[in-house]
Amino acid sequence: MPATTLKPGLLHEFRYKVPAERTVPYLYPESDEFRPMPQVFATAYLVGLLEWTCARLVIPHLDWPAEQTVGTHVSISHDAPTPPGLTVTASVELVAVDGRRLEFDVRAHDGLDLIAKGTHRRMIIDTDRFNRKAATKATQVVPSNGDVAN
Repeated sequence: MPATTLKPGLLHEFRYKVPAERTVPYLYPESDEFRPMPQVFATAYLVGLLEWTCARLVIPHLDWPAEQTVGTHVSISHDAPTPPGLTVTASVELVAVDGRRLEFDVRAHDGLDLIAKGTHRRMIIDTDRFNRKAATKATQVVPSNGDVAN
């Protein structure tokens, strides 16, 4: 369960200098569709940065690493491109705690533009229990007949 210090109003900020390897052409190297796309900070990496910032906010309030958080919902607009070399500042605020469920307001700015805003939810997990469930699920994988990249 969340520590008593984990309360709405907690804030955290994290700065990240965007390298070329976090741009759209590098997102899935096996994808012919991504390689010719513009070299700007990829939305998927932006979401990861916002998740990372939320994790950094809550870790001091958990029995980490026995307790961790996992993302369960993302609702973010990516409103402006960010080329490599710029520093993105991710800012998050914990706005709700409901048992193990945490909700955050998230924003990101690249020094020139507000590039993203939205909300993100995370759940506090017991790491060992979660890993056991994931390992069990991995043994139940059914082969796919669809379009699968390896």
